[in-house]
Amino acid sequence: MKAKIRHILDERSLGSTSVRPDLPSDGELLDAYSEAVAKAAEKVSPSVVNLEVYRGEQPAGTGSGFVFTPDGFILTNNHVVEPATRIVVTLLEGRRLTASLIGRDPDSDLAVVRVDGAGLPPVTLGDSGSLRVGQLAIAIGSPFGFQCTVTAGVVSALGRSLRSTSGRLIDNVIQTDAALNPGNSGGPLVNSRGEVIGVNTAVIMPAQGLCFATAVNTAKYVAARLIRDGKIIRAYIGVAGINSPIHTRVVRFFRLPKTTGVRVASVERGSPAEKSGLQPGDTIVAYGDTPVGAIDDLHKLLSEDQVGATAELSIIRGTERLRLPITPSGAR
Repeated sequence: MKAKIRHILDERSLGSTSVRPDLPSDGELLDAYSEAVAKAAEKVSPSVVNLEVYRGEQPAGTGSGFVFTPDGFILTNNHVVEPATRIVVTLLEGRRLTASLIGRDPDSDLAVVRVDGAGLPPVTLGDSGSLRVGQLAIAIGSPFGFQCTVTAGVVSALGRSLRSTSGRLIDNVIQTDAALNPGNSGGPLVNSRGEVIGVNTAVIMPAQGLCFATAVNTAKYVAARLIRDGKIIRAYIGVAGINSPIHTRVVRFFRLPKTTGVRVASVERGSPAEKSGLQPGDTIVAYGDTPVGAIDDLHKLLSEDQVGATAELSIIRGTERLRLPITPSGAR
């Protein structure tokens, strides 16, 4: 569909004042867009659930989630289930099931719950590393109990940082203008193929078109650890960063195995990163002997076994390659 639209726009930009009769009309192009949104929604909606959270016998809020394994594991936001002593999940067809909390991670604002039930269709998890600004983004959720509300927009920006309720920055956040309501929290953000690219996380209430989702590549890692261990213990270095390309000449000169790295946006005061001499504007290209091409790479390396273990942080600063010793602490 994208190639077809691009061809049509090229044809219409040749300077002709007449519209060729063999080209689809604007209405037909709009129908193609609507068809893409509708097909994605139809594919994903059966996997989207509503969560009712209770503290004792008192309702404590609602949110959304989505089934991502055939055996009933559901991904949602930590802030949806954090106050819960009881969680009730409502499926698309109306079944209400009691869910058990498997684990939650305040630092990424993600949580996993599980229900026992037959015929639960899982979503298809995509790859947030292949996203491009401007591509179609569809948000699906159950705000205030309205099952499978669908909104559509585009990926507005990539590599944003968002502060979680724990105070830690969530890196590699997707910004979208697909409208979110508070009850959309925990629902899926999907592409035109119906693949989940993010977990709807937050909306800036006074603004319009500023909505955020945790990247699905981050969610995959967090969910796997929560299912295995029930929690995540991370090594902490105190850096906020964004994925950034490295100039081709720099890559060749230093023979870097990756053409991207993590550009340091800020360094927290008193952190291991500040003590190591890391500065805003530096680009992290390796941690120890492992190349770092993206924030996800760095997150995976900063695991529990790195706490208290001194490693070498390889960075590009200007035209220099530096190696800084760093000793991560336990996540704050």
